Amino acid sequence: MQVSNLISPYSVHNHHFHHRISSSLFLLRSMVTATTSRNTASAAATNGGAFTTIAERVTLERDIKKSKFIAIAAHIPDERSAHSFLSEVQDPRATHNCWAYKVGNQYRSNDDGEPSGTAGKPIHSAIENSGLDRVMVVVIRHFGGIKLGTGGLVRAYGGVAAECLKTAPTQLIKSQVSMGVEVTFDLLGVVYHQLQSFKADEIKQDYDTGKDGITMVTFKISFDQAEALEEALKTNCSRNLVFYKH
Repeated sequence: MQVSNLISPYSVHNHHFHHRISSSLFLLRSMVTATTSRNTASAAATNGGAFTTIAERVTLERDIKKSKFIAIAAHIPDERSAHSFLSEVQDPRATHNCWAYKVGNQYRSNDDGEPSGTAGKPIHSAIENSGLDRVMVVVIRHFGGIKLGTGGLVRAYGGVAAECLKTAPTQLIKSQVSMGVEVTFDLLGVVYHQLQSFKADEIKQDYDTGKDGITMVTFKISFDQAEALEEALKTNCSRNLVFYKH
């Protein structure tokens, strides 16, 4: 995805688009490039910008026909974190370390030597059915000598994963959007006051805009507060402002 497709002006005010793509946008472009990952891209497509996930790591242990199944579930912010989590919790002494995760529209699962589709897929289905996002579940099996069969494996892995997720405390996370606005120096006090009132994060300033007396202020704001913040800035600044939003 190219950065130019992510930046769109909210207000034209009789300026041509190519005049807006000035040196003042280099900071915003860098910010967008740095934050655009599969995690942030999928966040926008998940539940309108908010999602429910696990608040803390949970573990559940069950004995099924002499095999010990240990399910460990946790919140993962992105796919890279999934690999770190797996490395941390997997047991090299176990017969199998099967897993699945969901990060927005991205998901993966692994049977780790169990018959295809009998472990990773049921774990993923348990995550999907839970309604949770940014979640990974690892199910560790210590074989007890009795084979469960295909159906038994599906029920065991899927059931243990689902039960583990049901015991997990959850939290609602609101995604943030990256925004920028060009303002004159005399309006900086007003702009900063509004940004603080709306609890904007990562507020930065770029004076090298190529325009006399103009600075670019970039920030992050909760997706459900973006529109209200724009209106507040326009009202309190009493003049036309050009916004850029990722």
